[in-house]
Amino acid sequence: MIELILYLALMLLTAEAFGWLFSRIEQPVVLGQIVGGMLLGLVFPPTEEVKDISMIGVLMLLFLAGLESSVNELREAGKTGLSVAVVGVGVAFAIGFGIAYPFKGFDQALLYGALTTPTSVSLTVRVLMEMDKLKSREGTTILTAAIVDDILGIVILTVVISSLVSGEVSVLGIGGILLKVGVFIGVMIFAMPKILDYALRKVVRIGFADSTVTLSMAALFVFAYLAEHMNLASILGAYLLGLALSETEFRKPIFEHSRIIAHSIFVPLFFVDVGMNIPVRDISTAGVFAIIFSLAAIVSKIIGCGIGALLGGMSARESLRIGVGMIPRMGVELAMLAIAMKAGIVGSEAYIVIVLMIFLSTLVTPPLLKLAFKERLDPTRAQ
Repeated sequence: MIELILYLALMLLTAEAFGWLFSRIEQPVVLGQIVGGMLLGLVFPPTEEVKDISMIGVLMLLFLAGLESSVNELREAGKTGLSVAVVGVGVAFAIGFGIAYPFKGFDQALLYGALTTPTSVSLTVRVLMEMDKLKSREGTTILTAAIVDDILGIVILTVVISSLVSGEVSVLGIGGILLKVGVFIGVMIFAMPKILDYALRKVVRIGFADSTVTLSMAALFVFAYLAEHMNLASILGAYLLGLALSETEFRKPIFEHSRIIAHSIFVPLFFVDVGMNIPVRDISTAGVFAIIFSLAAIVSKIIGCGIGALLGGMSARESLRIGVGMIPRMGVELAMLAIAMKAGIVGSEAYIVIVLMIFLSTLVTPPLLKLAFKERLDPTRAQ
């Protein structure tokens, strides 16, 4: 227990030191936290206990993103977000499959194509928060697209893995996943805001006003668990709960208190842990295929999601920002890859390929996102 406490202290100090250092060179703080974690991981290998604790960070990050959003904003960005997600997933799958096919054959190329489809927006959300751009048109669209993207990615991976294991695609299985997702999102968006508002009003009325944040944190863990239990991503439950609470009168106090807790402790722990779990030594052994595949995966999201944004009515500059924001990969791919490896579809060499993809997408996104959002100098102002 003492060692765990010291471990967490060291991680927080690393996050603060490297975050400060990177802010001094005008780079995103989160990138410094990840790089600091990579260096820390060379000396102190990550543990399961630390990983479990740090996962609270990504839940709170998406919870805060939901609180900063609103159902009306999502409705406005819905059409564009759907276009970004669908086209982005389709292009990523096609490019991933096309790159893998000459190296791995048809069956494994299907899996590699599927592994390029999900997007992990926790990194993008943190950078957008840093730049105060989360509530921008691009930020709202990215969040909307990420929900659809996450669902499509899970469905595609599930279908591919199931078909490779059994030799056939189960229409009932796909329908079951889509039904669960639809019901879950519908309940969280349309019914839960009224239920939560009523419950929190009751809590305040009986004299427990300070308990609203505590109860919100409890609900966060409950809904993240429910999403995971339904074979959906836990971050989907976290984001939707935040979105539901954003429609209540308690949004502001819950957001302010939760933000302090999240960004002081759990979010820095999460990003340092991300860096610690990147096996730098293993990446150095990655072959030509791993490098080509990883670069193709990055480009596929910029192209696919950018085209989807253009089709949704966004400008070229806004589309580029959205494409860059949809680059990161992180958790879903590794979870699905573990299932595929356990089923004997792929060997351990696939782990290095996907880890390299995650590593490169994690490192390039913050500086590219910052560059994409950099405003052009107005010549009339310069005079």
